[in-house]
Amino acid sequence: MGATAVIGAQWGDEGKGKVIDLLAERADLVVRYSGGNNAGHTVINHLGEFRLHLVPAGIFNEQTTCVIGNGVAVDPEVLIGEMDQLEASGIDTTRLMVSDRAHLVLPFHRLLDRLEEERLAEHAIGTTLRGIGPAFSEKTARRGIRAGDLADREALLKKLEAALTYANLLITRVYGHDPLQLDEIFAKCMTWGDRLSGRIQQTELMINEALHEGREVLLEGAQGTLLDLDFGTYPFVTSSHPGASGAYQGAGIGPVRIERIVGIFKAYCTRVGEGPFPTELHTSEGDHIREFGHEYGVTTGRPRRIGWFDAPMARLSNLVNGYTSVILTRLDVLDQMETISVCTGYRLDGEVVEYPPSGMTVLLRCEPILEQLEGWQQSTNDFRHFQDLPDNARTYVHRLEELIGAPVSMLSVGPRRDENIIVRAAL
Repeated sequence: MGATAVIGAQWGDEGKGKVIDLLAERADLVVRYSGGNNAGHTVINHLGEFRLHLVPAGIFNEQTTCVIGNGVAVDPEVLIGEMDQLEASGIDTTRLMVSDRAHLVLPFHRLLDRLEEERLAEHAIGTTLRGIGPAFSEKTARRGIRAGDLADREALLKKLEAALTYANLLITRVYGHDPLQLDEIFAKCMTWGDRLSGRIQQTELMINEALHEGREVLLEGAQGTLLDLDFGTYPFVTSSHPGASGAYQGAGIGPVRIERIVGIFKAYCTRVGEGPFPTELHTSEGDHIREFGHEYGVTTGRPRRIGWFDAPMARLSNLVNGYTSVILTRLDVLDQMETISVCTGYRLDGEVVEYPPSGMTVLLRCEPILEQLEGWQQSTNDFRHFQDLPDNARTYVHRLEELIGAPVSMLSVGPRRDENIIVRAAL
């Protein structure tokens, strides 16, 4: 039995938390493989409403082991705070493990993130200011501190001193800010190490053993493919790989171990932060979708930018991930729309293009080609069978299947775990 990867197919915020929570009912392991606490999942189930940023959404299944993989940038302070909140709600977190290879987000990473965004001013990337980019920069520069380092205090002190010496050069000489103190950060690390002791493991061994035994492994994505460091709208992207390639690398398994790749799409598009957004709406239609869909960032609280479904971006997402099926969320948000537009391609210098160009200046010249479909103007919230949906709703779903190039296996018609329509078997 191979693993199932659940991947954000757009710019993030597609509703992956709900899907993971649902699929985790039958999973033995749920593995978060990328990103950091710059992403968030909202889960609504019989236990209440929860907002998760690092802990995998499988934590609500008492039979599931949850793993934060080596591809995640872990802020220990945030992780421990999230564990405390879950435990206060009666959720058992003893089944949560952290890869010893996962890099840590430290106080100087958060400070550097903020100082750089302030320096860029109107040209800022629009990060969440959580320090994720600087942490991944340290990782690739081979100065990073990993979770496993917390167990060796003497070695940790030396590594931390070297990393902070470099960071303080930037903090003081580039940004003109006061330096951070080694002893304060080291003391925090000691506290984190004590609290996380026993959870920090060679998780790649655990995951591969589970796969070898034929157990169900669910790989949990964060953010979305259109924010991928290589294939996203660079430079307005995240600092890791949210897609299928990041799934096996960030969990420590071979690519042939992934049997199913499920892409999560919204029935429209949203984006938080800066960057190109070809189908963005600046109309009352966009305002309606934002308010009806409660489209505000889980991590930042910022209002999400709203746009029509973008097929060129969706085609690219499918191209680089190879979805075996897709799950379409938030269909119910469109219930009251009289007409719904879909971007089927771009017009660039008089030519029609079906995939987004990689160059930013070229992408900004692309004009969306919009196809208008009739809305169904009827609530879909209570439907549980695809054939019972209004004709126009089914037409809309089939059109998106054609444009994406992958079959829709499930529709989400509400935020709760049971508000779904199974179209065909996905897993």
